[in-house]
Amino acid sequence: MKIEIRQSLGLQQILAPQLIQSLKMLQMPILKLEQTLRQELAINPLLEEIDELETEQEADTLEAPEPEIAQNEPAEEPANEKIDWDAYLAEDDEGYKVREQREQDEERFEGMAQSTDNLYSHLTEQLSFLKLSEEEHLIGEYIIGNINPDGYLAISVPEMAAELQLEEAKIDKVLKMIQKFDPTGVGSRDLRESLLLQLKEKGQENTLAYRIVDEHIKDLEKKSILQIARLMGVQVDRVQKAMEVIKALAPTPTYGRFESGAMPVVPDMIVERFGDDYLVYHNDKNVPRLRINAGYKQLIKRGGTSSKDTKDYIRQKLEQARWLLNAINQRRGTMIRVMEAIIEEQKEFFEKGPAFLKPLIMEDIARKVDMNVATISRVSSGKYVQTPLGVYEIKYFFNSGIASEGGEDLSKRSVKQRIEEIIKAEDPEQPLSDQDIFKRLKEEKIMLARRTVTKYREELGIKPARFRKRV
Repeated sequence: MKIEIRQSLGLQQILAPQLIQSLKMLQMPILKLEQTLRQELAINPLLEEIDELETEQEADTLEAPEPEIAQNEPAEEPANEKIDWDAYLAEDDEGYKVREQREQDEERFEGMAQSTDNLYSHLTEQLSFLKLSEEEHLIGEYIIGNINPDGYLAISVPEMAAELQLEEAKIDKVLKMIQKFDPTGVGSRDLRESLLLQLKEKGQENTLAYRIVDEHIKDLEKKSILQIARLMGVQVDRVQKAMEVIKALAPTPTYGRFESGAMPVVPDMIVERFGDDYLVYHNDKNVPRLRINAGYKQLIKRGGTSSKDTKDYIRQKLEQARWLLNAINQRRGTMIRVMEAIIEEQKEFFEKGPAFLKPLIMEDIARKVDMNVATISRVSSGKYVQTPLGVYEIKYFFNSGIASEGGEDLSKRSVKQRIEEIIKAEDPEQPLSDQDIFKRLKEEKIMLARRTVTKYREELGIKPARFRKRV
């Protein structure tokens, strides 16, 4: 019997915890970020908060001269335990910088995000009960971070795989686990998948109701029960009973769950105009400014006779602290770059007002700043910017275009605003029908179908003409 020992080289994708932390930070609105940093400050002894009143001289006093190594202490750690602390501590002194206060009476945004049981914490808790590898757990955290308040997954598996630089099969495996969490249907990508998961959980995978959802979900709004019965070749009463089952399902995975009270809107960024230019600030004045604890830095640099477990603990906490500081800096830089790109594309909006908002999609900004579309989505979702024209959610600046006869695309919001203006100017005794509004828009070279006028009017919360009539 011949035994052979062979060596082989291969590439293996490893998910870095730093990447997950960076993505989670980017997704957080400013109040959540403040809360998270204060929690990290409480649990990581290697982090300290820089006092607002601390001067440069005071900061220097914290960096005491490095003490000489006592004679009874070893000059070096054993080779197998030696850590290159200078490399670990490089560039950590600065922590991260915040915007300087420009005026004493500048408005401050106060308040902390209230810690309540929400969908994110509910799913994260369930994730912790699973026996997963470290990589699978990180993937799970990333997936949960991309689930919106309705319970739907806001990003596709290929997009997640591209962003994490992992195989799709790894992402899909963890996603399937999360889709078995409570509430039923969570992590689904659309209504069809949500309803199928709910039916499967009820043990109705081989029923007519399951078949209707699986094969004819798009026909439910357009066709009658009789038409669906004909399409499927079954009796009408069977379809009727199946529809009753479908109607009893939740319209969204989190329907009726995790409802929270109104939260204060605190801008993540501030845009100010200086002449013809616009300057973007990160609104982190209330966010604690962190850095590596000076006392621990001296202890680390001294080395000493500390046990290997102690050194490993300090090394772990130091790595976590550095990842955190890097993630904060990356979040700030990413958000500012994206907002600056939006300003360049929407210059007329900032100069002339909402009526001049142009069509803009996330792919345009992604190409402009050389980032993933999913990154742009994280920056824009649930975050606000204070502008000279008021406070807007960042995703407000993204909207599809509507063609005009002049060849210029108009934004959907601009068209809806024009419809609102037309209705406000109408004679209350003879309100305009949707057909009348359609004709007015056509006269203004805005190419819009009559049914789209109705849709936009309803989205604006404006009643039909017969209900607007006043005598």
